[in-house]
Amino acid sequence: MTETVSDQETIRVWLVERTYSDDEQNLIILIYATPDGGRYFRKERALPSFTGAARPTLAALNVAPEQTGPVENEETRERYAAEASRMADEHDPDDPI
Repeated sequence: MTETVSDQETIRVWLVERTYSDDEQNLIILIYATPDGGRYFRKERALPSFTGAARPTLAALNVAPEQTGPVENEETRERYAAEASRMADEHDPDDPI
């Protein structure tokens, strides 16, 4: 049987950081992290895509584990965990941010 996307396990990641790219103009980098801060998911979006309701930035995403990477730095891991916890306390996963 062929496995489909809906059959795969996903993990929830919360928005923990939003920065402008130094290398690319009009590019925003969104970092989502697991609640423990141990894994992260990076998403890049062009600045013009933030206008209108067509593509909201959500408080949380469900992603495949292989789409995440480890957070090696302890300080960053703690910061991501604190921010993910704050986001989870203040927002529903599908809240536009």
